[in-house]
Amino acid sequence: METVNLSCAELSTREINRALAALPDGTCARVTGPQGRHNLAVGLTNHITIDITGNAGYFIGALGDGPEVVVDGFVGWSVGENLMSGTVRVRGNASECTGASSHGGTIIIEGDASSRAGISLKGGTIVVAGDVGHMSGFMAQAGTMLIGGDAGHALGDSIYEAVIYVGGKVSSLGSDARIEELTEEDVRVVKELVKLSGFEHIEPENVTRIASARELYNFDALKDQRY
Repeated sequence: METVNLSCAELSTREINRALAALPDGTCARVTGPQGRHNLAVGLTNHITIDITGNAGYFIGALGDGPEVVVDGFVGWSVGENLMSGTVRVRGNASECTGASSHGGTIIIEGDASSRAGISLKGGTIVVAGDVGHMSGFMAQAGTMLIGGDAGHALGDSIYEAVIYVGGKVSSLGSDARIEELTEEDVRVVKELVKLSGFEHIEPENVTRIASARELYNFDALKDQRY
């Protein structure tokens, strides 16, 4: 099938997204000259493949429910925010809040991700080849994160039912996060994510598992109060 070409130099963001939304399932599209443009490939529900050829801005591939998006460059804040299904792959670094509140689908970062990656994760999968910044996995409610490199301070702060795997060093854990023993099922999951992402430098048997200690599940307003 012939690739549909959409130029950021000729079209507004709204025009590009409207054109992408109108494409039939199975179509390949190329978005050229993004030059840091925000909100590209947002809110799409069709099963198409989109190649964004260059650095892009905020909310790339956000609210997606089906498309496969590849960014050949860096991205700004909140790539794949509220993703429902499909894949967003970034062939570079990502700024803050990668995959914020994503419910499903997979976000793959081939470089590093900044702080708060996976914030309020609700069921999606995030795989980062390199490092992530502080407060990553903050209030992650469900889903999986795999970090190939190091993690910044307060990893998994206030985490719930999500699980974080780290191939490198963890600077510090956040509130209610703890290191748990790696199981055979964990190794199987990590192997699948390594195969999916292509990040063969990650050794599934040597990652660190981070999950909730579940001490914040029940709040006691009277605890430790004096009368």
